[in-house]
Amino acid sequence: MTLSMYSASVPVFSRMLKNLLAVFEKAEAFAAEQNIDLQTFVETRLAPDMIPLSGQVQIATDGAKGVSSRLAQKPLPSWADDEVTFADLKARLQKGIDYLATFTPEEFVGSDDRTVTIKIGGQDTELSGETYLLNRGLPNFYFHVTTAYDILRHKGVPIGKKDYLG
Repeated sequence: MTLSMYSASVPVFSRMLKNLLAVFEKAEAFAAEQNIDLQTFVETRLAPDMIPLSGQVQIATDGAKGVSSRLAQKPLPSWADDEVTFADLKARLQKGIDYLATFTPEEFVGSDDRTVTIKIGGQDTELSGETYLLNRGLPNFYFHVTTAYDILRHKGVPIGKKDYLG
């Protein structure tokens, strides 16, 4: 059986964003139980030189929509990174999930060999679709989803690997 580019991207992105949204719902319940201001989660970083939770969600959703759009040769939507509340971040996750639902497997046929041009270090870099997905898109996406999970876990939200994996 051959693994399609669609199967290796859209359902993976969608599942992980849905899992992260479920983690956010657990964080919301935890904050209510513990009388914690949700805004502290939004602004939390794992290290001083890392971006906060808000940025992690923005980059994860940008990655999911960007990789999918480029592989399917769809116009790349531009979303303002203006989420400042926990509710905004949940809405951003749902927006990403909803956008991913617009893709079809047929749009990805031949995308493994398509040339994708992205900026790396300010320079245009051409990669095959397969290389882009497997060596750039998925690793970057997982990094930011994992970091968002880690921030909430670090703040005491009672979540575990089952929550991350769904």
